[in-house]
Parts: sequence; C-alpha cells; structure tokens
Amino acid sequence: MLTLYDIPGQTPQPWAPNIWRIRFILNFKRLRYRTVWIDFPEVESTLASMGAPPSGVGSSGKPIYTLPVLVDPTNNPRAPKVLSNPNVIAEYLESAYPARPVFPEGSRAMQTMFVHYIQDVFCKPLLPIMVPLSHQQLPERSQAHFRGGMPTAVLTGPQRDMAWKAVKDQFDFLAAILDKNTGDGDGIVAMGYDVSYTDFALCSVLIWIQRMAAQDGWARVRTWNGGRWQRLWERCREYMDEM
Repeated sequence: MLTLYDIPGQTPQPWAPNIWRIRFILNFKRLRYRTVWIDFPEVESTLASMGAPPSGVGSSGKPIYTLPVLVDPTNNPRAPKVLSNPNVIAEYLESAYPARPVFPEGSRAMQTMFVHYIQDVFCKPLLPIMVPLSHQQLPERSQAHFRGGMPTAVLTGPQRDMAWKAVKDQFDFLAAILDKNTGDGDGIVAMGYDVSYTDFALCSVLIWIQRMAAQDGWARVRTWNGGRWQRLWERCREYMDEM
C-alpha cells in the first residue's frame, strides 16, 4: 500500500492544495493508499529521517523539507520509493501506474505549463487571504511553529474586499481561457471532456478555499463566472475520497 504524508488542520481532514493534487490522482487511478498525518513542527525531522528528497535549499544552504511526500513500497518493500514535490510525484504515478492516465497522450508539456501558472500566478493573490486563515485553523503547536515567520493577520474591511477583487481578476482570466473549450469540449475541464492533472490542480485550490474560508471565500467563488467553479467541483467530486 502506498503512503501519503499530509498536514492536518484542527481535525485530520485534508485541506492543503499541493497535497490534494496527489490525493486526487491516487483516487482517480484507484490506487490503495493510507494517510500519515504530520504536524508542521515534525515535518523536517520526519522527512529527513526517512530519506525524503528536500524540496529546495534555503539561503543558508540548509535543505528545505515540505509535503506532500509519497512512499511506494510496491517494487521493493525493503527499500521503498520515497518522493517529494507534487509535480514529481504526479509524473511518477503516471509512469508507474499508467492505467487511467491524468496526462492524456501529448498533453504533458501543456499541462505542466498550466499547472505552473496555477501555482505561481493564479494563486498569488490568494495568499494574503488564505495563508492567515489557514494558519488560524492549524493545531496550536503548528500555529506556534510559524509565528514570526509568516503573515498571520487576517484581512478585514476594505483590505479584504480589495484582495478578493484581485483574486476574482485571476478567476475571470482563467474562465475566459477555459471557455475556449466550449463547443469542442464539455466547457468545464481543461482537456476537453476528461478530467486531467490540470483540473485536479485547480480543484485542489477550490478545496483549500472551501475548507479554510467557506463563508467568506467559497460562498463567493462558487457563484463566479456563471457557476463554472461549482461545476468543476462537481466534476471532480467522485475523486475526493479521504483515506
């Protein structure tokens, strides 16, 4: 059985978008897996001790460890495959378990660019809103781990409204792009008719909003662009198992 390492909120319920991307793929491919929950203060020591590849290197030269991490003992239970970085894990799962592909033939380069856009451009205006809200809903010891190292003040009043306006601008732009599939696709998913890695990456962001900002965030987003994002949610719902 595969093992997915995840970050709990105040309850062991998955919420982190980068990890949901992998959970979607595992569910879509119908792979058996279990979840191991790690609070933020234990991430570095746990991943280093199990030989997980660091996700980067800090300015001091020290390795940086982040989730998700996936452990696959299928081929060698005594020396299981340990992977980090959601995009690396996604490509590994596609190669190791090619049934029910999330990268339809010829789409890997285009989807990689699309997911890069979601990560680095589309999500950027969400961070000032979602990071403090997510911080509030972590266990206390995880909250303490980040105090002084990340923005924790929740936006209110005009600042909040301006921030959501910047988020909506990104959703509007993406909706205009995806609308180009109407006519030679179902008008919902990125690759025409079948869900793919891109849809899972995008729906993972929707889950983050829904779970950490249900009233102020998801209540807005689900109505934007004629309900497009609610339709994408429904399209991906069958792959939202939480193991």
